Amino acid sequence: MKDFTCAIVGATGMVGGMFIKVLEERRLPVSRLYLFASARSAGKTLMFNGENVLIQELTISSFDKGIDYALFAVDDDTSLTYAPIAAAKGCVVVDNSPAWRMDPSVPLVVPEVNEGDISHHNGIIANPNCCAAPAVIALKPLDDAYGLERVVISTYQSVSGAGVDGIRDLDTTLAGEEPTFFPYKIAHNLIPHIGSFEENGYTGEETKLMAEIQKMLNRPNLKITATTVRVPVYTGHSLCINVSLKKPFEMEDLQTRLANAPGVVLSQGHNYPMPIMAAGNDNVYIGRLRRDTSLENGINMWVVTDNTRKGAATNAVQIIEQLLQSR
Repeated sequence: MKDFTCAIVGATGMVGGMFIKVLEERRLPVSRLYLFASARSAGKTLMFNGENVLIQELTISSFDKGIDYALFAVDDDTSLTYAPIAAAKGCVVVDNSPAWRMDPSVPLVVPEVNEGDISHHNGIIANPNCCAAPAVIALKPLDDAYGLERVVISTYQSVSGAGVDGIRDLDTTLAGEEPTFFPYKIAHNLIPHIGSFEENGYTGEETKLMAEIQKMLNRPNLKITATTVRVPVYTGHSLCINVSLKKPFEMEDLQTRLANAPGVVLSQGHNYPMPIMAAGNDNVYIGRLRRDTSLENGINMWVVTDNTRKGAATNAVQIIEQLLQSR
């Protein structure tokens, strides 16, 4: 790979910090790293490859420096404002916010699933929802082999998926204090509510998850329903996925296809995956694999991944790796 310059926008946030960590771990040839954040963080430094890197305030002139790639970990409004500015200056943006995910002109990518879509970008590539990424990795081999008829997903999402405020709320409510971020106490509790409620009774998180899976699998008419739940776990999102397939299958063949899928670690029997197992690495763990005996061609599976890594930062960095290989 050739050397490249890279920017991290939102460098002081949880995902921004993970961008730095993953870039170091994967040893990408970053010749210069630029860190951008709000004015209150400007002037501070963060470490990258053993050196202090100055944090600069994000402005409309930030991308006048000839930056090759940028990893965005900011809110929708900031991304909508600054990603087009960066792209207009020749910088390719990989954005972790929901802002661009459903834009038909912007590819939404998990490299193990639809890396071919990367080449269709116009300067902006969207990184998917932290549950949509592991979901499509688990579903793609089944769709290719047997066809997906219907998908039912229930997610059990850790507090880190809500950022530092979510982690703080778990800490404070464990200490017996009242919540300041979640609508109810998250300690010793489950909250079946992520995102704002919509008129149809779904939440925004559920709607995003369903639509993103359809887009990445190129299955706009796929029948899918979802329920998203916040759980008192610090790191790691879990998904219970029930699938109705179009074709009959043999369990051994289905297991082999999942075991050979890129990025997947398949567990059998009582050796089921848990969030504590996934924390700190980039695998998508699948277990509790079994026939749904209520359906002719049904399957149940349990899927777990680290939401800050494969569900966010690692997937974005992998997209840059693919871009570098095609240069």
